[in-house]
Amino acid sequence: QVQLVESGGGLVQAGGSLRLSCAASGRTFSSYAVGWFRQGPGKEREFVAAINSMGSLTYYRDSVKGRFTISRDNAKNTVYLQMNRLKPEDTAVYYCAADQWLKVVVPGPDKEYWGQGTQVTVSS
Repeated sequence: QVQLVESGGGLVQAGGSLRLSCAASGRTFSSYAVGWFRQGPGKEREFVAAINSMGSLTYYRDSVKGRFTISRDNAKNTVYLQMNRLKPEDTAVYYCAADQWLKVVVPGPDKEYWGQGTQVTVSS
């Protein structure tokens, strides 16, 4: 069993930065790929970024490439999302999810584990 807890969200001005964390419990966390997803007001949940179990492979949605960086520290059971040059359209609740690689690189609710989400608000 794996439990995921996101943190690091908040209110930031456009152009600013935030680092989100996804902390996991459970000794098998390092065997899972992890994805970050977000859901803005009135929108469907969308894929943001993913990292494989070893941290050797990453994948991003086009709109965040060059601004967001996903990384993981398996010794700390934590995955990070560094978000730079934030834009108002990045405003959303951000969720992390753990599953096999092919599951975390696509949107959709069918992931083995989800966190509860953390709010990111970017003001213009």
